[in-house]
Formats: sequence, C-alpha cells, structure tokens
Amino acid sequence: MSQQASTAVSSDGFQRSLSLLDGTMLVAGSMIGSGIFIVSADIARTVGSAGYLVLVWLISGLMTVIGALSYAELSAMYPKAGGQYVYLREAWGRLPAFLYGWSFFAVIQTGSIAAVGVAFAKFAAYLFPALGEQNLLLDLGLLRLNAAQLVSIAVVLLLTLVNSRGVNYGKWIQTGFTLAKIAAVVALVVFGLLLGAKAEIWNANWAEAWQRPPSGAGGFALALLPAIAVSMVGALFSSDSWHSAASVAGEMHNPRRNVGLSLLLGTVIVCSLYVVANLMYLAVLPLQGIAQAEADRVGVAAAQAAFGPLGTTMIAVLIMVSTFGCVNGLIMAGARVYYSMAGDGLFFRRAATLNAQAVPGWALWLQALWACVLCLSGRYGDLLDYVILATLIFYVLTIAGLFRLRRTRPQAERPYRAFGYPWLPALYLLLASGVGIGLLIWKPAYTWPGLAIVLLGVPVFYAIRRRQ
Repeated sequence: MSQQASTAVSSDGFQRSLSLLDGTMLVAGSMIGSGIFIVSADIARTVGSAGYLVLVWLISGLMTVIGALSYAELSAMYPKAGGQYVYLREAWGRLPAFLYGWSFFAVIQTGSIAAVGVAFAKFAAYLFPALGEQNLLLDLGLLRLNAAQLVSIAVVLLLTLVNSRGVNYGKWIQTGFTLAKIAAVVALVVFGLLLGAKAEIWNANWAEAWQRPPSGAGGFALALLPAIAVSMVGALFSSDSWHSAASVAGEMHNPRRNVGLSLLLGTVIVCSLYVVANLMYLAVLPLQGIAQAEADRVGVAAAQAAFGPLGTTMIAVLIMVSTFGCVNGLIMAGARVYYSMAGDGLFFRRAATLNAQAVPGWALWLQALWACVLCLSGRYGDLLDYVILATLIFYVLTIAGLFRLRRTRPQAERPYRAFGYPWLPALYLLLASGVGIGLLIWKPAYTWPGLAIVLLGVPVFYAIRRRQ
C-alpha cells in the first residue's frame, strides 16, 4: 500500500487518517447518547434536591476528566489499537486484560450498541409511530420482534457496513453527527434558558438545595453517601465510552500527542455540557417535574416547557442525531479491541486481520452480529445494569496500572505524564472504589450478577490457553 501525504500507514497496516478533531469528536460522540435527556429524573428522585443533583453530575465529570488525564499517559506509552485492553495487558497481564475484553464483547460494548440503537428507534417513533415498540411484527412465543428492534438492527448493520468500507467513512459520520449534536445541545440549553426559564422555578429549586435525600423504596431514609453512590450510576454511564479515542490510536496522526489530547478535550466538552444542561432543567422545571417526568424523559419535558408542543419533535430529532452518532462511535472503537485480543490469540483468529480497506472487518461484523442478537433478546438493559460494577473495576485496574507501570517500567518512554500524578489518579481510585463498594452494598441485585459475568471468562481464558 502506498503512503500518501495525507494518510500515513502504521506498522500494523492501519491507515493514519484520524486528526485531533476526529479523535475529539469520537470521544464526545461516543459519550453523548440519550442519557443526558433521561437519567436526571432518577437522580432527582434519589437525592431529592437541586444541589445534590448538580453535585452528582459535577463528581461524575471530575472523575471522567481525571480518568482521561490518566489514560493520556498510557496512550502515549502504547499508541496502538485496542486502548484499555492493551493498558491492562501491559500493567497486569493477559488474564485481567482478557476478562475486560470478554466482558466488553459479551455485554459492555455490544449491549451499549443495542441499547442506544433501540433508543434511536424509540425516539424515531415520535415522528413515525409505526416504528415504535408497540408495533409487534412477529410473535413466536419465545421470540417477539417489534418495529423498534428491527430499526435498531438496521442501524447497527448500516453503520457496521459504513465502517467496514474504511475509517474515513466512519470518521465523516462521527465528526459530522457529533458537531451537529453538540451544536443542538448548546442551542437547546441557550434557547431553553431564554424562552423557558422562570425565576420563581429557579428560586424554589434552590431554596432547599441541600435538603436530606428522600425515603427509599424500603421505607427508610437513604443516607447521603448511599444516595450519591447509587445516583452516580446514571451519570457515569451517560459519560461512559470516554476512552474511545484510545482504541483507534493505530489510526490517528501523531497518536502519542493526539490520543491523550482528544480524551481531554472530548471529556471536558461533554461534561461541561451535561452540567449546564442540568442547570437549564432546574431553571425550566420544578424539581418534582424533573423527578416525575413521563418515562423519565426530562429533555422532552424541558423542551415542551420552553418551546411548547414543537419541543417534543425537536428533542426527538436531537436524540435521533445523538444516538445515531453514538452507535457509530461505539462500533468504530469496539472492533479495535477485538482486533487486539485476536492478535494475542484470545479472540477469533480472523478478527486479527484487516480487510482491503485497512479496517478490522471480521471484528466489525462479529460485533454487529452479537449486538443484533442482544437487540432481539430485549435483555440488553438488564445486562448493562449487571456490568455497572465490572466496568468500574476495569477503570480502577487501568488507572492503578498507571502506578504499577511507573514502578515496574520506570525507564519506559513517556511522552506525556499524567497531570496531577499521583494525587489526581489516587482521587479517581478513591471515588470509583467508593461508588463500587456502595453499589455492592446498596444494589446487590445488579452488582453480584455482573461479577459473575466477568468471572465466567476465567474458565474461557484457560480453555483458550490449553488449546494453544
């Protein structure tokens, strides 16, 4: 393959076609799905006050940005396809890395693709009701197929096809759709404040900004720390996939610089948008209006308050644009993880090959196949709930790996060193571990099954090693 001036070729055959802007938009686009328009309702019900609602989003944003600063050092050390899988392998060995990759393929990434794809279909049904879940197309008892599932599968297959044709096609969709949805969210916030904000609502929401969290379902008053720990789940997962640029390091120009910078810029942009969006909600809606929004659709309620009946259509289009771009980013980043695993002999061998367009075509289509199965199962939401703790554990292990590599490989080349080391990475470990322990105690029905899914990978790992 000839090397052109605009597109270098990495040592493993990837085309270095992604700029700093593309990497930043991949991070931002993979983070912004439908969560920011929904999860504030559950957070408001749990913490019960405006101050703690904003605090949850601020803590989530702080953790995400610290994580990005820490991953920036690792990405500069290992500017290869695979991202977090590679960092775990280098710091802790193949078993922890495989357990991450196993969970990533089985549930985390493919389940996210399925869930966001169905979210796209649900909001498309606002404009075209025939595309909704209520339109049952096939009922075979165990298998029930509705129009929303069919639309989500079509979106997954279409975007997988686009990405299989080369990284340039995927990046054009990602960058274009992400710029559009960032502009749309900014416009929603600005015009929401201009047209819908009311001083009496804002003042009422902040009159008792730090009151005690409300009673839980069990009839007892949740203490502050448990309420915040449980509420962090929605905020953190609305910010998840912030490490996407690390997975495509093999296709970025100057990856030792641009991957880490993409992580920082993307996370700062999105976390800032999330905080100001919640401030807009508090200016437009009373706290009870946020907590009791129909089907938790806070974004729809805020848009209706600001724009009237037109608001429903506007927010539906915005979320369709947002989720379409999010699915594209998840598809693009996920396949590079399986490619790296296959290169280590820990995934299907064909997934370690690049197609004629210099992208991991087999990995893309295997990911699409399993994501479509999860769309059909209808259980992707439950599976994502189950791996909440597991995802936090892998983040903790990866950032703890930063400390380990500083000790075990002090002479390794580090073009960038994590800002605030060791204090900021240690703060992340403290906060993430606290949230994880809180979930083990207060949400055991979701956390222990998630650990079981991860641990199922242990016998699979040793079975693969025996075959080798």
